Amino acid sequence: MPDLPMNRRRVAQAIASMPLWPGLARAAEAGKATRLSITDTGAVADASTVNTAAIQQAVDRLAAGGGGTVVVPAGIFVSGALDLAPGVHLHLEEGAVLRCSTDMVHFPPRRTRIEGHFEDSFTPALINAARCDGLRITGSGTLDGAGRPIWDRFWEVRNAAPVPWEFPNLGVPRARLALIEDSADVLVEGVTFRDSQFWNLHLYKCRAVTVRNARFEVPDDYKQAPSSDGVDIDSCQDVTVEGCHFSVTDDCIACKGSKGVNALADKDSPPVERIRVRGCTFRRGHHALACGSEATIVRDVVVEDCRVTGDMVLLRLKLRPDTPQLYENIRIRSVVLDSAEGEIISLVPWSQYTDLQGQAPPQSAVRNVVLSDITGRFGAFGAIRPDLEQTDLAGIIFRDIDVQLGDATPDIDVGADTNAVTFDNVVLNGTPLELG
Repeated sequence: MPDLPMNRRRVAQAIASMPLWPGLARAAEAGKATRLSITDTGAVADASTVNTAAIQQAVDRLAAGGGGTVVVPAGIFVSGALDLAPGVHLHLEEGAVLRCSTDMVHFPPRRTRIEGHFEDSFTPALINAARCDGLRITGSGTLDGAGRPIWDRFWEVRNAAPVPWEFPNLGVPRARLALIEDSADVLVEGVTFRDSQFWNLHLYKCRAVTVRNARFEVPDDYKQAPSSDGVDIDSCQDVTVEGCHFSVTDDCIACKGSKGVNALADKDSPPVERIRVRGCTFRRGHHALACGSEATIVRDVVVEDCRVTGDMVLLRLKLRPDTPQLYENIRIRSVVLDSAEGEIISLVPWSQYTDLQGQAPPQSAVRNVVLSDITGRFGAFGAIRPDLEQTDLAGIIFRDIDVQLGDATPDIDVGADTNAVTFDNVVLNGTPLELG
């Protein structure tokens, strides 16, 4: 201890003896933990050998020794489904590619959470992590779904179905890149998620998650990679997505939960709450932020300081006719639009796969949704046309918006409730918006 005046010395000693805040303590322990390269357990970077057993051995060895970090070095390593363990992290070094096998024998079906419920026998993810508090998935490497042949197979089977548009998404085995469930204090940082066969990053029933400086990508030359969502926030609380880049062909970020007329009684699907999205770029996708397709309660969501450069809907609130839904306290602010196509908002019924099971349609509500400080150019304003017999609207506010649009006419039908949607300092194509 340096020679300090007595009072300052006592303060310094007191600070030095204080325990670390739990999150910092875990991070410190992770930094000191054992690192084990997958090549040390026999993994081969030849882009063809299936290394599932060798990589799983690295995970299991670290777990048995109290934890550590599995390291994927530079090279292309093919694998089937892997299961992380509590205390075991994953780091992908620069030039590292951990690639899905396209032979689904390496993804044996299991019970898994998907599309708002548990499927007893469906494809697991490449990276599966359950009850892994403090999990870190980091590095500048890539998780690669090798999706193209799987996507081709999906469209081939779907198009051959008697009613193609009713063909279920789960009709063809496809692996997500990562499924993290029932975990707290999770960090996913720096990683590129590329060509996922199904959803890229699925978070289920997690708390305190940060997804930072990650990339979610589908090749520009593939028109529609099915279900290529970037981040699916399923029944989670306190999730931050920041500094990420999205170029996919489905939802960039989706808030999800349960579905069906009895969804509110689903104890496995708590509300999605306290979601923060900031500093992200949305280059390609169906929606920058979507609530649904499966969702019950989504509230306290903020999207801010983002840029949208692709043909997509900025905010899509999917109103599912067979599910009671509450979307409230959603803020979209400080967003720059820069595309000739796209819509600012879509708040309309979503009826694909609807099944009321013989019951009356449930009631839903959308409350306190504010879009503000939006500038730039885009295709159209969009639509607010809910089923007025099934959905209550209140506090839908557009404020401080100045944009150039190809179609500047809002498509709005809220019935007799003229106060449900309000405009404050909204300028479209240089003309203040006034709705009579």
